[in-house]
Amino acid sequence: MIVIGIDPGKGGGISIINNAIIKEIYKCPITIKEMAEILKPYKLTWDYKVPIVAYIEQVHAFPTDGRSSAFKFGVNYGIWQGLLGAFNIEIKFVVPQVWMKPLGLPKDKKERKQKIKSLAQNVIDKQKSFKNKKVTLYTSDAILISMYGYLKETVESMSLNKKIEVYKIFKERESK
Repeated sequence: MIVIGIDPGKGGGISIINNAIIKEIYKCPITIKEMAEILKPYKLTWDYKVPIVAYIEQVHAFPTDGRSSAFKFGVNYGIWQGLLGAFNIEIKFVVPQVWMKPLGLPKDKKERKQKIKSLAQNVIDKQKSFKNKKVTLYTSDAILISMYGYLKETVESMSLNKKIEVYKIFKERESK
């Protein structure tokens, strides 16, 4: 299974998980062509019937955002949706509160961003594919969004008995 996590803002990024391992992370490209180049290799998965899904952060502009910046933000969000649709990649939208809630993040934005970066770096450090790769504020949200998507897809495909078994394991670990 391939899961793509996208933080769609210009200050965002993209993370790609293949078979439970993060294979690629990118700062959000500047051009549409660069965005398409990241997704293009995954077109091959259609021929091999490899399940692929993209989790994109469902975001919106705030009233305090200027009109120009809000418009640019919306354009980027729309470009990602268009490219994913053109490459026939299933899109699932996830609001920040949903993927962030289980992480117990601080309310203060600066502290929250640093905690997200730290958690994402921890994920990368535990994987052999990205030895010594530094996570940035651009890529940290995308990494955690892709992890959220991968875990959600994995759990949804489990049988009820397997879900109960996993739940018991987590409960045992919590009590230690």
